[in-house]
Parts: sequence; C-alpha cells; structure tokens
Amino acid sequence: MSDSGGDLPFHQMAGHLIRRLHQISTQTFQMRAKAAGIDLTPVQFAALEAIAANPGVDQASVAALIAYDRATIGGVIDRLQQKGLITRKVSETDRRARVLALTKPGQDQLQALRPIVEALQPDILGGLSAGEQRQFLALAHKAAKGG
Repeated sequence: MSDSGGDLPFHQMAGHLIRRLHQISTQTFQMRAKAAGIDLTPVQFAALEAIAANPGVDQASVAALIAYDRATIGGVIDRLQQKGLITRKVSETDRRARVLALTKPGQDQLQALRPIVEALQPDILGGLSAGEQRQFLALAHKAAKGG
C-alpha cells in the first residue's frame, strides 16, 4: 500500500501501532522486573494487583478485572500459585469457584514491583512529551471503553 489514493500503510494502522506499543511495554516491563530480580510477566503483575485490590476474588473475576481470557487465566493463576505468590481455595459459598489470596511472598513481590512499574510508565511512551502522554492515555482509555 502507498500513501496515495487514501490507502493507509499498515505501519500507520491502529492495530499495528497498538501491537508495537504492547511489544515495547512488555519488553520494558520484563527488562526492569528482571533487573530487580523479579520473575513476573505483565499479566501476572496485573493478576496480583487485582487479587490484592479485591480480597476473596475468584479466578473468573480476576480474568474480568484484568480483561484477560477466562479460558487461559487458569494458567496464569497456576504459575502464580507455583511461585508461592497466591493461594487458591474452593469457595465456601460456590463450590465451582476458586477464591484467591496473596501470600506474604506475593505481597512482598507486589510491593517491590509497584514502584518499578510506575517508574517505567513514561518510558513506554518515550517519544511523547508529558502532555502528549497524558493525552494519549486519555484517548487510549476512551478507545478501550468503546467511546
């Protein structure tokens, strides 16, 4: 495709740019977490945040809270449990649900990672000024909400 005739080159399309920003975000997160000696993915971090903010939350609700696929959240939860960062117990009120809670090591890792994640946010949008970053975040939030 070319710029003539109204054809938008793929590298200027929203989907491509969003994918690239996701790659940059994930790479930056993993590099900073690894440098701090923390072995977590962005999705695992989001799940820990959701569990911490919603005591007694179940697995399906964590998936909804972090906008993650319900069918694959089990693997994320499994890995967090294997790392000793969460506990998973059958709910007393709904035997089909698994109630999640942070362990002490999970709380410690989350506390250690939060400032790192906050500090890397400007780097994800490093090509933008502070005002442009705020504008981008407002527009991205609006787009993600569907209007």
